[in-house]
Amino acid sequence: MTTDSPRWFKSSYSANGGQCIEWAPTHATTTGIVPVRDSKRPGGPSLMLSPSAFAGLVALARSAEL
Repeated sequence: MTTDSPRWFKSSYSANGGQCIEWAPTHATTTGIVPVRDSKRPGGPSLMLSPSAFAGLVALARSAEL
């Protein structure tokens, strides 16, 4: 069974009140494009990143002082 909509996964840090991002790893593996969206707006726009840009985003988020 296939669908047009990717399967989205929330950040592991989503317990902070719901302010997090979601990404679609299967879509990324299949297409080489990593979709990212705001978990509060699942019907809203998605940011499409290259794998290296997504890795940079993750590195930036990990290095941020929260």
